[in-house]
Amino acid sequence: MSWRKLEGEPLKRDIMVEVEEALKAERGNNIKVCIGTDSQVKGNFTEFATAIVFLREGRGGFVFVKKYASERKFSIKERMIHEVNDSVQFAFQVCPILDKYQTELEVHADINTDPNFKSNVAFKEAMGYILGMGYTFKAKPDAFASTYCAGKVVS
Repeated sequence: MSWRKLEGEPLKRDIMVEVEEALKAERGNNIKVCIGTDSQVKGNFTEFATAIVFLREGRGGFVFVKKYASERKFSIKERMIHEVNDSVQFAFQVCPILDKYQTELEVHADINTDPNFKSNVAFKEAMGYILGMGYTFKAKPDAFASTYCAGKVVS
């Protein structure tokens, strides 16, 4: 369950140290951080991945990710809420560092806003949880941290 760069290189230090060092290195750039989690059921287990995305306004960005698996069976709603909880818990941990560097934060949920999709069953609860914690909420199609970055790790 260790953190690495999206390209696969393991991070050598604790994730909080890596986040702070990344923000220090980006001084002078307008940075926004987006956190999201995605999951994939694979046979008898479910893989989860959380991504922290550092976006440089007009200059690209970079991503740190972690992945783990669970043997627990989840309903679709439970799995969506578990993803959101992973993201919110990490956001809660990293917030003091982001506040120190006056960095904007968004929490992304891999949940579809269209009721015709299965993941929508958890939309209201996920939005309430994220907004209730005081974070900016994004869902599909705007939730790239969960849908694309974390999704790339579990697909």
